[in-house]
Amino acid sequence: MRFSTLAALLLVSSAFSLPAVAAGDATAGRIKAYTCTGCHGIAGYTNAYPNYHVPRIAGQNYEYLVVALKAYQSGQRKHPTMNAQAESLSEQDIFDISAYLASAAKP
Repeated sequence: MRFSTLAALLLVSSAFSLPAVAAGDATAGRIKAYTCTGCHGIAGYTNAYPNYHVPRIAGQNYEYLVVALKAYQSGQRKHPTMNAQAESLSEQDIFDISAYLASAAKP
């Protein structure tokens, strides 16, 4: 089998095995993301940056944010503050926060 054919088959098969990510409510997420804004530099809020290096997450990809928050929640990604924050979130909270952050303007 040629490499390009094999690569195409792998891409197609992996697309069917990926779980669908539910859409979140950005309006609800704006309220739920309040604690995120202090560190992550969402436009319109003051934050700890530049005293502490934290990633800017406004405008970040929705699916990436969902996956990252779930990984912090499960402990797969390690960061004490993020693990503690994510532990208290419901799945809908994660979807809503991710929708808000993805829609927020980059600072």
